[in-house]
Amino acid sequence: MSNEARRALVTGSSSGIGLAICEALLAQGWQVTGLDQAPPRLVHEGFDPSAVDLSQPAAVDAMLRTLPPVQAFVHAAGVLRVARIGQLQPDAGETMWRIHVDAVTRLANHLMPAMVAAGRGRVVLVGSRVSRGIAGRSQYAATKAALASLARSWAAEVVARGVTVNVVSPAATATAMAQDPARAAVAPRVPPIGRLIQPAEIASLVAYLLSPAAAAITGQDIQVCGGASLDGV
Repeated sequence: MSNEARRALVTGSSSGIGLAICEALLAQGWQVTGLDQAPPRLVHEGFDPSAVDLSQPAAVDAMLRTLPPVQAFVHAAGVLRVARIGQLQPDAGETMWRIHVDAVTRLANHLMPAMVAAGRGRVVLVGSRVSRGIAGRSQYAATKAALASLARSWAAEVVARGVTVNVVSPAATATAMAQDPARAAVAPRVPPIGRLIQPAEIASLVAYLLSPAAAAITGQDIQVCGGASLDGV
């Protein structure tokens, strides 16, 4: 992708990983449209925030009509609710599904055809190592596993059209989600490196995947795990 007319759409732009991604892209000269229900925390001439509740399909559909053309789409918005079997809450599962799966489907369905028509585009979805399954987080894990399946399927559809689709799956990351009282009973697992992953570390990988140098990387679920995937650790 050339440096001309580079605009990225980033969800979850007001905190955590999404905010770090916006900062990294702005530093590289991207124009960024940020979507978040929370007020924006960035003030930058290249940043255009938009308030939207991604858990509300009608709000997402209305927002789609206002979006400018983009060359990259990053879905970093997320929410975590934890519960063990016997205590699972359908409302919590539905909220996570709407934000992690339904919203990204609506956004990609609107944005990706234009990328294909232009012969260039980048899509990165922020997943989770939890997608492989972990006690107490089954509903969250299921939505993140669905996200990875969507990405791989879309990558296969557009592989020869100049558009890449990848997932970046962090281990426990130092964000507000890690301190959410709703998950107090299930503490984050510190990776073997001895600390939580930093949002800027995720952002640097995402920025690379949006770059021309990453044109041959597609359909991948890249783990940023601090050694958590190593055997015997």
